[in-house]
Amino acid sequence: MATTPPDTPSSFRQLSGPQRKAFLAAWLGYLLDGFDFILITLVLTEIATDFELSLTKAATLVSAAFVSRWLGGLALGAIGDRYGRKPAMILAIIAFSVGSALCGFAWDYWSLFLFRAIVGIGMAGEYGASATYVMESWPTSMRNRATGFLLSAYPIGTVLAALAYELIVPVGGWRWLFYAGIVPIALTLYLRRSLPEAAEWEEQVGRRAGTTTSSVLFAAKRRIPNTALALVLSAALVLIFSRLGGAATPYLVGLSVLCFVAFAVQLAGRLWPVMIAIMVTVFCAFLYSWPIQSLLPTYLKTELGYDPGQVSTALTWAGLGYAAGSCLAGMVGDKLGTRRAYVLGLFVSLAFVFPAFALPADNVVLLWVLLFAMQATSQGISGLLPKFIGDHFPTRLRAAGLGFSYNVGALGGAVAPLAGAAIAEDFGSLGSALTTLAVSLTVVVALIIGLDIPARIGRALRVPNDAPALSTPERKTSSGS
Repeated sequence: MATTPPDTPSSFRQLSGPQRKAFLAAWLGYLLDGFDFILITLVLTEIATDFELSLTKAATLVSAAFVSRWLGGLALGAIGDRYGRKPAMILAIIAFSVGSALCGFAWDYWSLFLFRAIVGIGMAGEYGASATYVMESWPTSMRNRATGFLLSAYPIGTVLAALAYELIVPVGGWRWLFYAGIVPIALTLYLRRSLPEAAEWEEQVGRRAGTTTSSVLFAAKRRIPNTALALVLSAALVLIFSRLGGAATPYLVGLSVLCFVAFAVQLAGRLWPVMIAIMVTVFCAFLYSWPIQSLLPTYLKTELGYDPGQVSTALTWAGLGYAAGSCLAGMVGDKLGTRRAYVLGLFVSLAFVFPAFALPADNVVLLWVLLFAMQATSQGISGLLPKFIGDHFPTRLRAAGLGFSYNVGALGGAVAPLAGAAIAEDFGSLGSALTTLAVSLTVVVALIIGLDIPARIGRALRVPNDAPALSTPERKTSSGS
């Protein structure tokens, strides 16, 4: 039975029981996703020591999960568009749980790189499936809150991971932290038995015959070429982000871009420039947020000299700020509109970046406050991203459209730790490198979203489309775009 949004809702209390249950299940799945994904950033220094890696080389292990995310967003998104959002969520949770547990058995750099890639496939699928599931189960007027509240789960997962790091690593070592990643599989049994399907997908797609991303990508004439394209793209990305490309790296980057464009043309047809514009937006968003997300533990341990307990506390405050900011972003987004709220949050965040990385190590409490505020505004505002992206795609293509475009853009997260580490070598300070990336890219993202670049491109193409962002400008809609 699908959930049906109420006619005139205005609060969480007015949602039906099945809708609240659906949200809670998706929220828990995304929390556990955040827990599994962030583990690698907590133990980079320990892994570097065990495997005799430089910090720059170890940072590529963070990138490993991003290398595979495009594939997870595309494949699991296609499953979600064809068979429903719920089965896609279940497969995603299984993937990131198994991948995380395997990381604990890694015997060298490449085995850990591979297992982190499996985590990335699951995380990408979970993001796309959960976001579309909750949005399509909730009323249109509450969809900013739907995605904002949902994404608040991710930082709670990172807080739990930080607490687990403090409890487990000093006693059992870094491998036991990854073994705990298998726990989310238990949630899939509940999801399979108890959840309804998303109402909007059930109504507009369901079991009807029609064009979905699955039929586009896996049509008889495209199946083999697309498989070959995926293999070439995967190989190119591994060479790039493991830093084995050498002098061929610029050519590999160009090849990867062409492959992504080829998939975008198939998915979006004549609107492929819109999808590319969204990818660029998300790429820049990851470049301002993920250097901090991925290298903050390293910064706290190396430049400020914090012990595991202090690192855990600082990350807890940062994670709580992220969670609170996501919820606040959702509420403000439903009031002001998605884009206006997003741009406002980005510019407010700039007030906290400089002081957060200028504090000396002994200003512990003030650092907690600044990390909370900085993550609430800069990272928390990304709770609006699924709504912003999803509005550019019709329901029948939304899961793969959102999952693919977001997770291709998320390659900015693969570049981020490498860029942060490289700039730190030039500046002689990791804190200065993080500040530089955060400030410059925040301004870029604010301009892209504030000027509504992807939707302007789409409307200029004059292609008939029922995606909300392309049919009507935000000022004429009640829910924003």
